[in-house]
Amino acid sequence: MTTAPLPPGAHLPEHPDHLWDDAEPKKVYDVVVVGGGGHGLATAHYLAKNHGITNVAVLEKGWLAGGNMARNTTLIRSNYLWDESAGIYEHALRLWEGLEDDLGYPILFSQRGVLNLAHTEQDVRDSVRRVEANRLNGIDAEWLGPDEVAKVCPIVNVSADIRYPVQGATFQPRAGIAKHDYVAWGFARRASEAGIDIIQDCEVTGFVTDADRVTGVRTTRGTIATGTVALCAAGHTSVLLDMLGVRAPLQSHPLQALVSELLEPVHPTIVMSNAVHVYVSQAHKGELVMGAGVDSANGYGQRGAFHIIERQMAAAVELFPVFARAHLLRSWAGVVDVTPDASPIVGATPYENVFLNCGWGTGGFKATPGLGWAFADTVAHGRPHPLVAPFGLDRFVTGALVDEHGAAAVAH
Repeated sequence: MTTAPLPPGAHLPEHPDHLWDDAEPKKVYDVVVVGGGGHGLATAHYLAKNHGITNVAVLEKGWLAGGNMARNTTLIRSNYLWDESAGIYEHALRLWEGLEDDLGYPILFSQRGVLNLAHTEQDVRDSVRRVEANRLNGIDAEWLGPDEVAKVCPIVNVSADIRYPVQGATFQPRAGIAKHDYVAWGFARRASEAGIDIIQDCEVTGFVTDADRVTGVRTTRGTIATGTVALCAAGHTSVLLDMLGVRAPLQSHPLQALVSELLEPVHPTIVMSNAVHVYVSQAHKGELVMGAGVDSANGYGQRGAFHIIERQMAAAVELFPVFARAHLLRSWAGVVDVTPDASPIVGATPYENVFLNCGWGTGGFKATPGLGWAFADTVAHGRPHPLVAPFGLDRFVTGALVDEHGAAAVAH
């Protein structure tokens, strides 16, 4: 049995002493999901809920949701530029809006809005373009001038005499944050109730192949036979693909973030800035959550570095002078997988029964329910769901890229 603390006020009469069963691996499964983070757990949940597929194992090499799911900064939004990106992220946001009811579990989803600041004339042009593109896709988006920015978030420095004056911002009112641990626990609980096996401390060490099929997954807890494999391993996906002899245009980078000491509620929304290169929100308990861009060097280190922390703090104080005397509490890093066009890879592989989900860079958390929904459909039917069809691996051969570097210039 796996025990985990319950959120305040949560009542779980079905399992009063645990949230999910920590299963022993069986010899055979219809589907093996590699990666017990948000995407893997959401995929498992929707395989059961939407497709009735429950002979499923979710393999996690460490502790459940202990990778990027436990290390992200929980921003949820859908205001992406291109139709393809807007489609999957808006589907996810709509699922977020009903996820507590779906999971029967509190996830502390708070729709407080997000401001993306513009500091130059080019920022303004790009931002207004994105607002109009969002509106064409039915996504809530507004362009705000500096005075309107100050009304939404009074603590932002909109003075004209700073290094990067705020010339305006895009604003998505439906954006927000959620409690990442609770999201993972909610998905795990529902998957476990459906009969799906969640297997922790089970690292994949190789695959058993037969021509263009994978027939088994080798793990530190034995070899598991399977009909289908779904890869949801985020920053370590390239390691798994190497085992299969498959090359993908992925680079793994540490992504650092930090939190402050607990403060009184003073920050009403989320503020992002590419020019100053930081974003800041205030968590439910009161700490400031701050993130920036990915480290330039490739690596798998899940730790902070002082020069990154120093830059984040300087950028935060630039925008929020009120935080000048706030104390840093802790910092950490996740491992993100980045593609050349800053968009994910979802769909088929050269193996007919292996499906790939990776390359989300810094945007994986916000996509969690939408990706789980669409990837479960892809795995169940053996072909890409329309929402993820544009993100196939073959686009790097055809040239049909979905270039979201403008949305991903700062961690998000």
